[in-house]
Amino acid sequence: MPPQSIEQYREAFDARTLTREQFTALLETACEADELRRQLEWFKRQMFGQKSERRLVEADPTQGSLGKGFDEVPSDGPGNKKVKVGAHTRDTKQKNPATQSEDATPFFDESKVPVEVIEVPNPEAAGLSADQYEVVGEKVTHRLAQRPGSYVVLKYVRKVIKRRDTLQLSCALAPVGVIEGSRADVSFIAGMMVDKLVYHLPLYRQHQRLQAAGFRVSRPWLTQLMQTAVSLLEPIHDAQFASVVSSRVKAMDETPIKAGVAGVGKMKSAYFWPVYGEHDEICFLYYPDRSAKNVQDALGLRPPDGAVLLTDGYAAYAQYARKVGLTHAQCWTHSRRTFFEARDVEPQRADHAIELIGELYAIEEEIRDRGLTGAAKQAHRQGHAKPKVAAFFRWVDNEFERHGLLPSSPLTKALAYVRERRDALQVYLDDPDVAIDTNHLERALRAIPMGRRNWLFCWTELGARQVGMVQSLLTTCKLHDIDPYEYLVDVLQRVSQHPANRIEELTPRRWKTLFAANPLRSPLYDQPIPLKNAA
Repeated sequence: MPPQSIEQYREAFDARTLTREQFTALLETACEADELRRQLEWFKRQMFGQKSERRLVEADPTQGSLGKGFDEVPSDGPGNKKVKVGAHTRDTKQKNPATQSEDATPFFDESKVPVEVIEVPNPEAAGLSADQYEVVGEKVTHRLAQRPGSYVVLKYVRKVIKRRDTLQLSCALAPVGVIEGSRADVSFIAGMMVDKLVYHLPLYRQHQRLQAAGFRVSRPWLTQLMQTAVSLLEPIHDAQFASVVSSRVKAMDETPIKAGVAGVGKMKSAYFWPVYGEHDEICFLYYPDRSAKNVQDALGLRPPDGAVLLTDGYAAYAQYARKVGLTHAQCWTHSRRTFFEARDVEPQRADHAIELIGELYAIEEEIRDRGLTGAAKQAHRQGHAKPKVAAFFRWVDNEFERHGLLPSSPLTKALAYVRERRDALQVYLDDPDVAIDTNHLERALRAIPMGRRNWLFCWTELGARQVGMVQSLLTTCKLHDIDPYEYLVDVLQRVSQHPANRIEELTPRRWKTLFAANPLRSPLYDQPIPLKNAA
């Protein structure tokens, strides 16, 4: 069997069974084979394996599982006893459907959902006059239904009057919409934006749905409507981005998209650079490439005092941190991923590293469960996580001293990755406001890849920038538990009258405090819900 590690090659070389040229050639071949084996395992996992990085630990063999009887559980464990359940029969009480309420707990919000009432006649009352029986109550059953189209046309009827004394004609002015002269009500504009960016329904599919519902509108009209509405929201986005940049602790990442035509049948590759602030606000900045200069353009050269930037291992962030003098923290999840990818080649060592990192996450879970913040959170990390971090890096140093891995081994690369970022990975231990990873940012930016699977690309770079602005506001709404539709209906009406020097009050975080209790609504909201009775 040929040698499998550097140590085995070195032993053969020292034993004079290999010349220096043979040793060098075999080492290069082994490195190349190791890299090809890693790539093969990666492709196999992409095609046939699960994408999740969860590490499932084998269940305790003494623990019973679903589908097994109690007598099938092994009894050789400490303190484990076999349990027999006595057989018995039980009379079940028959329920009377006439007196049973089917909807003890409503499954919908009655303040938002239109309800149409259908009265079901009582067959016992057939042929009886009203004075022959008495209605003593009612039972209610709800069924969820759907019509082909859910759009509504608001028909404003304005009477023209003629005064008898002056013989002058007069008529009320048509209500002013958020877009002057447009046929679209604010509720339709908000719904269109929510459908595209929250539920990832492209405009061309919305156009198909409109046509199926009996509306004759053009696709360019929807595009123009979207662009005009985004221009109204742009000042709000800029105010939110100013709040994010002023945060002391920020997280940043980048995710690819297709935007702009590069040729016949080709789209340009571009990037959204999401930035997450300390007030749970996020902004998706569009840039045409992945250049390191984009970090500086986005965050500026004057960070706040004590600023911390939390990122993955992309070198552009470390370069920016050195240039402006802020503290650079890095993500433990990305470090863990390097060991996860090494499991195909070195399963035992990689699993050991994953277990050590898992102990750090167990401590973070304990902090969340206990609700620790500030100094208490920092003290808990110092007392529990810091010794485990030190033990982890001692293990990393010992693995390097063994010299038992090929330079191309995924485990060697994983060890080098974390050792190179040792200081950045320990920043969170001394700062309670810094997270252990960028998972909060990864969860928030999920809207971009989810949308990308549906609308695929942005036809223009301007369109990509506008998508980023609206998605910033809608994702922040989600972070603050705000209904995005209700938010858009309000701010699209409010923004043109709101003082420009207080525009930050319309960002989702501030809006929730100032206006959410009594938001502006569409005229559709004031219309009575149609009730239809059917005998």
